[in-house]
Amino acid sequence: SILFSNRLCYSMGIRSMTDKSVKRRVFKITFFVCLALLLIGYATYGAFVEKVFHPDDRETPCTRLEDGVDYAPIAPWRAFLIQLLNIAGLGPIFGALSGAIWGPSVMLWIVFGTIFAGAVHDFLSGMLSMRNDGASIAEITGIYLGPAMKTVMRVFSVVLLVMVGVVFMVGPAGLLALLTPNVLDVKFWTIIVLIYYFLATLLPIDKIIGKLYPLFGICLIIMAIGIAGATIVNNVNGSAPMLEMTLQNLHPDGKPIWPFMFITVACGAISGFHATQSPMIARCLTSEKDGRRIFYGAMVAEGIIALVWAAAGCAFYEKTGGLMTGLAAANGGNSTTVYQMSIGLLGPVGGVLAMIGVIACPITSGDTAFRSARLTIADWFKIDQKDPKKRLALSFPLLLVGYFISFLDYNVVWRYFSWSNQTLAMIALWAGATYLAKFVSKNASFIAAVPATFMSAVSCTYIMMAGEGLGLSASISYPVGIVFAVAMLGIFLFKCILKSDTKTA
Repeated sequence: SILFSNRLCYSMGIRSMTDKSVKRRVFKITFFVCLALLLIGYATYGAFVEKVFHPDDRETPCTRLEDGVDYAPIAPWRAFLIQLLNIAGLGPIFGALSGAIWGPSVMLWIVFGTIFAGAVHDFLSGMLSMRNDGASIAEITGIYLGPAMKTVMRVFSVVLLVMVGVVFMVGPAGLLALLTPNVLDVKFWTIIVLIYYFLATLLPIDKIIGKLYPLFGICLIIMAIGIAGATIVNNVNGSAPMLEMTLQNLHPDGKPIWPFMFITVACGAISGFHATQSPMIARCLTSEKDGRRIFYGAMVAEGIIALVWAAAGCAFYEKTGGLMTGLAAANGGNSTTVYQMSIGLLGPVGGVLAMIGVIACPITSGDTAFRSARLTIADWFKIDQKDPKKRLALSFPLLLVGYFISFLDYNVVWRYFSWSNQTLAMIALWAGATYLAKFVSKNASFIAAVPATFMSAVSCTYIMMAGEGLGLSASISYPVGIVFAVAMLGIFLFKCILKSDTKTA
């Protein structure tokens, strides 16, 4: 085996496996361990979460309320692809690259955030929607947290969805402009993307989204495999070694990991935006027993995408004194960064294919963001969506507002999107924990209550500390964030554990 290893290394231009410098260069295990943990997490903790919730054979909304527009049966494999593309916008790419400025520690958050928070959040959001006639996350929150929180979530989710639509409108437009330099500019591509969003928001789900998403899914898979493969090859040949795990803060400006990295990564670990997307697929599933594969599974797949880009970003950009100076200088995740990495890792042809995959991600999330905003408003005001004129009356103003917001500073919009995104995730998790405590078991509720408490601390600390928030010092922000999280947990324990009885769902 040693002889075979030496010959393999020789064929790859490496002198010998017995050379210590080569061992250091080849045996970088962090990425592979993290990848294995995500897969194991789906197989084990995902199965546990499914067992706790106990999907059954009850009739689903799409068979009971089929309308050919939003309630339409979709095959499980197609539903998985749509769910993945709905949730995997620029978050697992731009967010993961921006989070990589803090170094390899970002991969820990992607892995454990995905398994114990993000995937649980997505699964509960989708399954609770199925058990409530395909209701949007705002309506679900009202059912389990009360009418006041329903109103908050209605406003909050519509604002978030419009911001998501804007972020995922400008982002792909910038990428497309890079592929057509000196020919078509960002403004032109923004209008083209906006027209597509208008059609996808207005038309029945199986007319555009159901038809195009399998093709987009292939692009997404090619992109992830290509970037991962090139990064691994460059690691083995020593041209761009992957970084091993360290908890050291590698941010050149010393910006603290807590809470900034946890907010910045956003969709690659947990995302409230997903809670607005899962109900769309919940309206299209013919069996509750498909929930784990589609809701929990799609989030794990997104975690893998985020892991790939985070590992690639850590390896691709220059480090100075061990700090991520190159990635920081490139401003983390943005259109230019993705373009540089795609072309640099895969060459002109492969880079363009990777770019197409990257472009597919935000476009397939932006269209459903506006669609979800329409459905949320329709649920809010009880507006029947079978009538095309009523769909048009809601769709046009939403897209018009999104177009004007697109002229604002992209980086500012992204930061507000990230914070509101994680705050919505926090609220959705508390709603899920309440459901489990009341209708499953009090002990079961902690699979949602623990990550909800964690995200309460993250969201509160960030808005206290960040420049776009209150801009307070760490000595004030950290204690306030912890007190807020403990208070939220205390309210939950008092109302749902100590005072309530478990009922039948």
